[in-house]
Amino acid sequence: MPSCGSAPGRKVRLMAHDLVCWKCGARLSELSLPLRRLDECPKCRAELHVCRMCVDYDTSVAKHCREPTADEVSDKTRANFCDHFKPRAAAYTPPNTAEVDKARAELERLFGKR
Repeated sequence: MPSCGSAPGRKVRLMAHDLVCWKCGARLSELSLPLRRLDECPKCRAELHVCRMCVDYDTSVAKHCREPTADEVSDKTRANFCDHFKPRAAAYTPPNTAEVDKARAELERLFGKR
C-alpha cells in the first residue's frame, strides 16, 4: 500500500475510497484515510469526523448511535473525539425535493398562495 511522509516519522496511508461529504455529497477522494478529527469537505467546509458521517449513526436507536460503549455526542454535525468513528461511504442523503414541493402545493391549495 503506498504511503507518504507528511511529517517526520508519520506515514499517511493513501488508498482509494468512495467517501462523500455527509452535508453536500461532494467526493472526498482527495483526502487520505483515516480521516483526521479536523478534516473538512473541500467544497462546503463541513467538518467530517462527525456522527452523521459514521457507519454507526442511526436515528432509530438511543443516542443515534449503534455503538453501545460510545459517549453521547450532542451535536451530530460537529467534529468530535469519538474513538469508534468509522466513515460511511453513503453518508449523504439528498433532500427529497419532490416531497417538499408536494407539501408546499397542498398548503397553498388549503391556505392560498402568499
